[in-house]
Amino acid sequence: MKRFVEGEDRKQVTLLPECLDDFVAEDNPVRIIDAFVEELELESMGFDGVTPSTTGRPSYHPAVLLKIYIYGYLNRIQSSRRLERECQRNVELMWLTGRLVPDFKTIADFRRDNGAGIRNVCRRFVVLCRDLKLFSQALVAIDGSKFKASNTRDRNFTTGKIDKRQQQIEESIQRYLSALETADRTQPPELEAKTTRLQEKIKQLRDQMHRLEQIREELKTQPDGQLSLTDPDARSMATSGRGSGMVGYNVQVAVDARHHLIVAHEVTNSGHDRAQLSPMAQAARDAMGRNRLKVIADRGYYSGPQIKACADAGIAAILPKNLTSGATAHGRFDRADFIYIARDDEYLCPAGQRAIYRFTREEHGMQLHRYWSSACPRCDIKSQCTPSDYRRITRWEHESVLEAAQKRLDRMPNAMMVRRRTVEHVFGTFKHWMGYTHFLTRRLTNVSTEMSLHVLAYNLKRVIAILGFSRTMRAMRLVGA
Repeated sequence: MKRFVEGEDRKQVTLLPECLDDFVAEDNPVRIIDAFVEELELESMGFDGVTPSTTGRPSYHPAVLLKIYIYGYLNRIQSSRRLERECQRNVELMWLTGRLVPDFKTIADFRRDNGAGIRNVCRRFVVLCRDLKLFSQALVAIDGSKFKASNTRDRNFTTGKIDKRQQQIEESIQRYLSALETADRTQPPELEAKTTRLQEKIKQLRDQMHRLEQIREELKTQPDGQLSLTDPDARSMATSGRGSGMVGYNVQVAVDARHHLIVAHEVTNSGHDRAQLSPMAQAARDAMGRNRLKVIADRGYYSGPQIKACADAGIAAILPKNLTSGATAHGRFDRADFIYIARDDEYLCPAGQRAIYRFTREEHGMQLHRYWSSACPRCDIKSQCTPSDYRRITRWEHESVLEAAQKRLDRMPNAMMVRRRTVEHVFGTFKHWMGYTHFLTRRLTNVSTEMSLHVLAYNLKRVIAILGFSRTMRAMRLVGA
């Protein structure tokens, strides 16, 4: 008696071959991908080749290639070469494409040439989520994370890097010249091979020096003082690790607090987040179709003009201030210890004195008012306040907007916890799917397309988990509505 489950003979011929549809379960997510893409108006979304050419070889319909990419990113298969192989052996992809097997170049070219269309598909899915009422009443968390570009640190240059590298080359040349001089004096004539190698190394180093001078000239045309040779749009960015950094992109996302769906995203090559609060908040508000919105962000987004722009757009920003006070670090009174009296336009200091308005000056396009008290030199607690003659207080003309943001944060003490649990896992998921490697594409536009595919796959997987297969399949009918 056999004690193992036995398979079929590979060479067994069947009279009634199985239908390909029999190999795909009725609740397989690949059926949702097929239904979603079939409902899209690809031509109006900006895809090329929807209407076939009357001449030349027949082309693949954009819907076929879009299905391949959505399936690939949903299953952590982003490489065009790997997708080609999967089309040959993966039953789900055979079902999805009708047994078509595009070559890897066709697959890669589709992603490169239809970036706008792919980004529009991602936006259309967000609209679908809005129609399904999957978003919260109006609370999102915004955050950014650095992703590696297809450009190593050694192929990213600044003036400082060039100076350091040229100094290293000069020192190497001097060492080789000294070794060459010693070899000429002491080496027997029959051992000329070493001399030849030293001369070749010196020539290579001088060629490197010449190339660095060319790069220095190219750097003069770069407004931000950086030049990346492999991916020209990638930039060197500091990361949270001490003394570390990477050449990459800064990916911004706005995530809804209810089901943690991504409502807006953007790829930038700016190494900081200070200019991203208002653009991301307004993009999230528009995507959710709200007139009012609350956004939570970390202190890296704290910027007076950005918070003011949010307030003007009907968006309430909730975020902590930067910890940059030198007075606090030295145990002296902080700015928060001075109470502003709006009626008199004066500040009440911890000693009970009034700091009165003195003058206004402009810095970086901002009108800043200056205050101090004439009683500072005679104050008994001056040592706890300032080492200067006077404790000067600066107030922005729109300081009330920042004070309102601080009050909102005080009323929501768990805001940073809500932010962390809402948005931070999203980046962990992306990097896990990518395999903790770099973007496969180059240039900002193409990288944005690649990230849109990640976002679309993430949101699709979330919706299936939230609604289940049957409700998600029914919801696909809303896409073309």
